[in-house]
Amino acid sequence: MQAALDIIGDDLKRVELQFRKDLESDVPLIRKVGEYVLSSGGKRVRPALLLLSARLSGYTADKAVPLASVIEFIHTATLLHDDVVDSATLRRGIASANTLWGNEASVLVGDFLFSKSFSLMVGVGSLEILRVLSAATTVIAEGEVMQLLCTGDIDLTEERYINVVRSKTAILMSAACEAGGILGSVAPDRQRALADFGMDLGVAFQLMDDTLDYIATEEEFGKSIGHDLEEGKITLPLIYTLHRCTADERSCIAAVVEKDEMTVDDFRTVSGLVHRYGGIDYAFEVAHRSIDTCREHLNIFEDGPVRAAMLQLADYVVTRNK
Repeated sequence: MQAALDIIGDDLKRVELQFRKDLESDVPLIRKVGEYVLSSGGKRVRPALLLLSARLSGYTADKAVPLASVIEFIHTATLLHDDVVDSATLRRGIASANTLWGNEASVLVGDFLFSKSFSLMVGVGSLEILRVLSAATTVIAEGEVMQLLCTGDIDLTEERYINVVRSKTAILMSAACEAGGILGSVAPDRQRALADFGMDLGVAFQLMDDTLDYIATEEEFGKSIGHDLEEGKITLPLIYTLHRCTADERSCIAAVVEKDEMTVDDFRTVSGLVHRYGGIDYAFEVAHRSIDTCREHLNIFEDGPVRAAMLQLADYVVTRNK
């Protein structure tokens, strides 16, 4: 991400300050939980996408930083809710908020961040941006429910899973890029190109997470390895494997998915099958194809440092190990 940081590094620092300012509340726990999640790391990919898209669209005024903070507000709210739904104990290598303050506090602070984000959007003064981001938050909620319905479904198709990924993860990256284009008042075809860039980037981003759950260490990934499997999440490496393994192996995987508690041996068994049948390689391949497509969307823009930084950010997504 270095090329992006060279261009928007100062703006990202201002986003951090804006986020803390926007966390102001008469309820101390809201600030405590919000700042904890904010300070726990993260690459700030979503705010970076908004800032870069605005720059690429020729925007030079002062609304990009507050809007990038809104994007991070929405993302942080989804993290708080996700960790409760997933019973997660780690987030970015440290204890998750629900582990420290409980599920109730995490859900309620997430609700605060969601509602606060809408009042901040109104402050930006663009009805079009409000439309895009409010639609995105609705789709995210639908994606969460879709994922819940898919839990434990070993017959889940690749197409349906990609639809979940688009709704749950990729839509906010798409909205961040589109909002940057709206700030810059670009033509509709360029606005659409930015939205499509963010969508394909988001799909690749999630597919890399799918693979990291099987191959990274906990220190690298920042959350428990095998947690998706333990929670019954059928991700792309496993979907590919389930369509190619024997009936007995499929039954073995199904038994592990159905367990309330997964042992280390259970994970090794399923992980071994995923590697043997090429599930990891296939997910990598699909992620790289998505990045190739996402790069093409920027061909409508003139070459330059900002466009180059966005292309390098796309490459980073499929080379990261955390």
